[in-house]
Amino acid sequence: MSGPARILLGLLAGLALGLLARLGLGDHPALAGAIRYAIEPLGRMWLGALIMVVIPLILSTLALGVAGLGDLKRLGRVGAVTLACFLGLTALSTTLGLGAMNLVQPGRSLDPAVKTQLMEAYRGDTAQMTEKMGLSQSTFDINLLVNIVPRNPVKAAANGDMLAVIFFALVLGIALTRMREDRAAPLKGVLESLGEAMVAIIELVMKLAPLGVFCLIFSVAARFGYQLLWNLLKYMLTVLGSMLLFQIVGYGLVLRLLARRSPLDFLRRIRVVMVTAFSTSSSNATLPTSIQTAERDLGISPQVAGFVLPLGATMNMNGTALFEGATVLFLAQVFGVNLGLGQQLVVVLMSVVTAIGVAGIPGGSLPLLMMVLAMVGVPPEGIALILGVDRLLDMSRTVLNVTGDLTTATLVERFCGKPKAEGSAIIEG
Repeated sequence: MSGPARILLGLLAGLALGLLARLGLGDHPALAGAIRYAIEPLGRMWLGALIMVVIPLILSTLALGVAGLGDLKRLGRVGAVTLACFLGLTALSTTLGLGAMNLVQPGRSLDPAVKTQLMEAYRGDTAQMTEKMGLSQSTFDINLLVNIVPRNPVKAAANGDMLAVIFFALVLGIALTRMREDRAAPLKGVLESLGEAMVAIIELVMKLAPLGVFCLIFSVAARFGYQLLWNLLKYMLTVLGSMLLFQIVGYGLVLRLLARRSPLDFLRRIRVVMVTAFSTSSSNATLPTSIQTAERDLGISPQVAGFVLPLGATMNMNGTALFEGATVLFLAQVFGVNLGLGQQLVVVLMSVVTAIGVAGIPGGSLPLLMMVLAMVGVPPEGIALILGVDRLLDMSRTVLNVTGDLTTATLVERFCGKPKAEGSAIIEG
């Protein structure tokens, strides 16, 4: 049985047994004790294993992503257009996800009493984590900017101060671009090995996902019954609808207005890439197909395709950012946490930044999503509510990710022209 099928089986089994336990035992002390001392701790241990990789994953991936750009002064126009497209598309997709959740509000219809119970059950150390990260519960303030720059990066990492860790990783990446290659190579090698090790850990942890999902969903279903199911369905349909809208309308407008290409013809030419992305849920696994399609079917030069697409597989995660923004707001609604404009701007910012650090493998966004949840005062354990439907959403957001990479490559080709034969135009200022 495949991994996704086992996760789905764990979800259905946990849901069915949890509902039966709720109907048969209600609030019986034996059931409450089993959940508190056995079932839920196993689920939380699995979630803890995902959180464990966040800091080293961000440090290695963000630093290498910036270092991979090369000398920032030599990147010139191609580098500037590429980065502008990455950041712009990611910010737009996140804003769309938040906008859809604000409009539909799938988590608002939950019984207020259930919201209170959820918050009490899953509060954990969220308040302490938020305080350590220097975030206001209502809006931006000057402390947010001051705390971004860490006096001690090691202490910041130990305290879970993610904004400071992200800042240090970006600065480290910039520093690597300014060093001689022979001097930078050893540290790059360490960071590459660290990043690969974290990806391997995520893959191992995801093998235990059926058990983790079973425990977490059983705990929720046994405590709160069927009241969450309708809200979860509305959440899933809202996210999928937002992704479809961005895939057709968002990218379509960009292609039509900026790249001067037919959106329908573009989607027809990249259909093999979209199918590959949907079936593998991996930007990395889709990369060879993306490069071949860009050069053969879209007429993009090998130099541009070879520069933009590998970089995009690491840094350009439009679908992931949309998913993160929408999920954070949905879980905030479920838990009764009111996110004002300032905190939603934090969500947009962190979704854009953390999307760069997402491992290009199935489930790679979950650890970073939990970090964003904690930053805005939503219990990270609440992610258990969406784990069962995450596989379908993961497959769908990967399609957006690779489409965004090809859209960016098309824009770079349009505005920067075909590079010189040796590819020097890509690095000339």
